[in-house]
Amino acid sequence: MTHVEDELNSQPECWTRAAAEAAGLGGSLPAPGERVAVVGCGTSYFMAQAFAALREGSGQGETDAFAASEFPHGRTYDRVLALTRSGTTTEVLDLLGRQKGRTRTVAITADPDTPVIAVADDLVVLDYADERSVVQTRFATTALTLLRTHLGLHTDAAITDAQDALVAELPEGLVECGQFTFLGGGWTVGLANEAALKMREASLSWTEAYPAMEYRHGPISITTDGTATWMFGEAPEGLAAQVRATGALWIEGRLDPLAELVRAQRLAVAVAAARDLDPDRPRHLTRSVILAP
Repeated sequence: MTHVEDELNSQPECWTRAAAEAAGLGGSLPAPGERVAVVGCGTSYFMAQAFAALREGSGQGETDAFAASEFPHGRTYDRVLALTRSGTTTEVLDLLGRQKGRTRTVAITADPDTPVIAVADDLVVLDYADERSVVQTRFATTALTLLRTHLGLHTDAAITDAQDALVAELPEGLVECGQFTFLGGGWTVGLANEAALKMREASLSWTEAYPAMEYRHGPISITTDGTATWMFGEAPEGLAAQVRATGALWIEGRLDPLAELVRAQRLAVAVAAARDLDPDRPRHLTRSVILAP
């Protein structure tokens, strides 16, 4: 078993622990009414997108998500929340350093013994969700579970669905597809983006992601026999029929959307295995991006 398989299989246990810990972290995490920016890189950026949409959509405060390298330093926020598994990513450390003394910052990380401890005002450590694989799975979903719980939006059904996602057979013919498109709406757009990233990283697949309604404005033109379109959450009316009419495989998300992401992680590993690739060591990638000065 690869590291990434072992780590993605441990997600229900990690989510349960994060949900139990969330109540004790209220002072470190964004309070209702605060204007918040959430930042990250790669997978963490897509989790930031999901959390921002969840928080603002639930009426708990204006919330923006940014890739750390694109943060608008001229804007004013009550708090900046950074997601960083390693605590060493150059763009995140630079951003938090520039905000020091200006805006309260909090970092959610898997390793407290890294430079992030010196630049963030508050630290939330999910060391039990750290990973050996370059490809990130359980840290990202555990951090989002912690944040969903903080918002009052997590339920035990998400964990039950994740357990189901780990054992259910993948749809017939899915692994053999040559192109994959993931769709979302609202907070699940970030999950669709992350699912596509997992496929690219682990299996070198041709993969795209879009808001579901935007998919009709051009991207559906690539959909045909031998491709798959996977919806996270409820699909817009008529979209499933349009996709099936192209000859493509339509995958409807029936689980909690975060559990659907677990299924997509499994797909990435399965496609990697079918192509004789090592999902723990994606080409050209490292566990953390550290830029030389």
